[in-house]
Amino acid sequence: VQLQASGGGLVQAGGSLRLSCVASGTFFSINVMGWYRQAPGKQRESVATFTSGDSTTYADSVKGRFTISRDNTKNTVYLQMNSLKPKDTAIYYCFAAGIHTRTTYIPWFWGQGTQVTVSS
Repeated sequence: VQLQASGGGLVQAGGSLRLSCVASGTFFSINVMGWYRQAPGKQRESVATFTSGDSTTYADSVKGRFTISRDNTKNTVYLQMNSLKPKDTAIYYCFAAGIHTRTTYIPWFWGQGTQVTVSS
C-alpha cells in the first residue's frame, strides 16, 4: 500500500488550498482515511477523518473552515481548506486505517507529508 499526498503550498491568510491523498496498491478496503498535521515544535494532531460509513470528524480548530471528502472509486481523500490562518501552517500527513488486503490486515498506514504554509 502507498499513500501519495499532494496539494500543499504557500498561501496568504484567508486563502484556500485543496489537499489530495491517493491510496494505491492491492487492497480490498480501507476503513478510515484522513489527515493529521504537525507544526514545528508541536505534536502531530488529528485534523479530519472520513470513515467507510461516511462519517466525518474534525478538530475544533478547523471546524467550519475545512471539509474532508472521499472518493472510493479513486481511493482518494481530499481536504478542502478555506479561510486559512497562519496557525494552520504545518506538514499535513494523510493516513489510512483498517486496510484489508488479500493476505493481511494493516491497522494503520501513514503517507508522506505535504507542506502547507500560510503567510500573514
